[in-house]
Amino acid sequence: MKVTVELDCTPEEARRLMGLPDVGQLNDTYVSELSKFLKGASSVEQLQSFTKIIAPMGEAGIKMFSSFLSGAMGAGQPGEKPAPSDKKD
Repeated sequence: MKVTVELDCTPEEARRLMGLPDVGQLNDTYVSELSKFLKGASSVEQLQSFTKIIAPMGEAGIKMFSSFLSGAMGAGQPGEKPAPSDKKD
């Protein structure tokens, strides 16, 4: 049996429906502080040090995060086998 449910809602309504916290104010503060920092950066070295802070593993970390998101989005797709677990009981 296959059941399909379609919801027509705004992102705000979806956030509330799923019980996720409202991080709008936090996001606004983060973007504001990031903008201040980037406007004050006067050299490439400052930008490189900032990049190391937000992405300590560099390109490898970004690829790992991207693969995590891809895996999470594909989880539960029909016909897809779950990934083998390395965990031993």
